[in-house]
Amino acid sequence: MPTFFFRKYGKDFMHIYEDQIRKLIEPVVEAEGMELVHLDCLRMKTRWLVRIYLDKEGGITIEDCSEMSHLIGDILDVNDIPRGPYTLEVSSPGLDRPLSRDKDFLKYRGHRVKITTVEKLQGMKHFKGEIVDFLEEDDHKVLVIDVEGKIYRIPRALVQKARLEYVL
Repeated sequence: MPTFFFRKYGKDFMHIYEDQIRKLIEPVVEAEGMELVHLDCLRMKTRWLVRIYLDKEGGITIEDCSEMSHLIGDILDVNDIPRGPYTLEVSSPGLDRPLSRDKDFLKYRGHRVKITTVEKLQGMKHFKGEIVDFLEEDDHKVLVIDVEGKIYRIPRALVQKARLEYVL
């Protein structure tokens, strides 16, 4: 694969598309009484993959996903974002929903989560525990989790991925 492919479609470029898509669709999603929980814009070999996770009070239905897929698809097509062919997936966040916004960490205090960080903290990159709190300290946001009785303070900027842990 040519080197220019990685420069043109690197992670920063994907985040630009994610931000553009969020700004375009969030008002429409909210007007329909739903919440944009998370979105991913990933460059695959021959096309983009745009994943949208929506929710609403009482849960989202297949019909909701279908209707929103048409609305969101039209918005993306009119704005030519992402550029080129893409696959759009609109779904419920599921029981192991991603946590990507600060308000998610506040909302799910007391719930079990799986956290992956961009770099090791105290020798670990993967944490499974309960959200104790989400704080702002010295102009930095910090996620506080309890992992088997040990408290970890994870800087928000280092959280690469966070999901609720489904517990039977």
